[in-house]
Amino acid sequence: MIPLPLSTIAELTGGTPAGADGRDPVVSGPVVIDSREAAPGTLFAAFRGERADGHDFAAAAYEAGAAAVLAERPVGGPAVVVEDVQRALGLLARGVLERLPGVTVIAVTGSAGKTSTKDLIAQVVRRAGPTIAPPGSFNNEIGLPLTVLRAGEETRFLVLEMGARGAGHIAYLTGIAPPRVGVVLNVGSAHIGEFGSREGIAEAKGELAEAVPEGGTAILNADDPLVSAMASRTRGEVVTFGRSPAATVRAVDDRLDGAGRPRFTLVTPEGSAPVELALHGSHAVGNALAAAAAGRAAGLPVEVVAGALADARPASRWRMEVTERADGVTIVNDAYNANPESMRAAVDVVAHMARDGRAYAVLGEMAELGPGSVAEHAKIGQHVARSGIAGLVVVGANAAPMAEGAAQVASWTGECVQVEDVGAAVTALSERLRPRDVVLVKGSRVAGMERVAERLLEAAGGVGGRTSAGDALSSPGGDPA
Repeated sequence: MIPLPLSTIAELTGGTPAGADGRDPVVSGPVVIDSREAAPGTLFAAFRGERADGHDFAAAAYEAGAAAVLAERPVGGPAVVVEDVQRALGLLARGVLERLPGVTVIAVTGSAGKTSTKDLIAQVVRRAGPTIAPPGSFNNEIGLPLTVLRAGEETRFLVLEMGARGAGHIAYLTGIAPPRVGVVLNVGSAHIGEFGSREGIAEAKGELAEAVPEGGTAILNADDPLVSAMASRTRGEVVTFGRSPAATVRAVDDRLDGAGRPRFTLVTPEGSAPVELALHGSHAVGNALAAAAAGRAAGLPVEVVAGALADARPASRWRMEVTERADGVTIVNDAYNANPESMRAAVDVVAHMARDGRAYAVLGEMAELGPGSVAEHAKIGQHVARSGIAGLVVVGANAAPMAEGAAQVASWTGECVQVEDVGAAVTALSERLRPRDVVLVKGSRVAGMERVAERLLEAAGGVGGRTSAGDALSSPGGDPA
């Protein structure tokens, strides 16, 4: 964050300075929402959560060196007191961004693949200049401004992920960080229970295209009719990506190698170049094309973009993390989130990867699918059976229709096991796995399926991951569509 005195922060947020005893301390460090992350010069934003109140941790933040606190009441030290910390955080981010005219904002949204594509875009445009991108899925009203506030005078590109749980959410986020480049990946069925229909999702996602100004670039998926139709909603130049021959940036001759990694020729109006991704799955091609279009908008030549894509690695946890255990079993941890589209894509990848062994799918529920939830889960079970996967482990009662769907495919010779929880899933797998098997672990966040992957890796001498929360338990990432 650029250094700002307390009085300026108060001006930008519409707040009132308090507790500074006539001084005007300067905030020179980042903004944090967890007092354990406070350090000299930081601004601690005191959120009130369901189980904890960040205001109660202000003293700890000061002790760690925080220069000030953004709060809704006086906290016994230098602070800016505002009516709503979340709204004030957004106003502060917008005010800081306006003081950084050299920054180009690249925003990405979509029903699936937002975080992976954000990570790819950041790794590509970094070739054009210093780049800031959020860790994981900092894509909501808290996480996005926190990311914006990491930008400094040296920053050239700010790559942001934008999620939504309803109409107006993306418009709010673009009000904080107006995009010069807006990328819309796809319209799927993730969170359809909240939006009501895919058309409702498209209406919300299209708010990003609407925010792209004249002279900016709207990057739209040519292979998704609901996305390509957003061309009429933007004032910017429309650049399309996809496998369609009509796409501005497209892939030809795409295929997967034996490990499930895509190879294709990247074709642009300026030329073409071969790309060999280190990522897994054919769905990564679309994400890579979106990133290539963003790199093109940043002024990079096609050869540089192709090289950056080849060098790109997964940057966020639990998204197609592929780890081979010492005993030869491969664990594919794609447990961060799940919807019907991403489930099918992940199943296809693992089925391809296991051509020399057996594939197992350990699947938890897909949340927030609305009235169609039972049918969608059953369809995933059918897809697993038709893919030739050797075994399906269904975890939890809400995912049970997957087992019923798999049983409906008479030609399937695989095995289906239904278990109640993570522990039972690990036990069931441990009794079955052998060298060269490939195991997919996937489900929505509420299913906590990453614990299956962690325990499977620990069983073979690996190290499981850990998560932590801020003082007020306010999530900067959440799980919006």
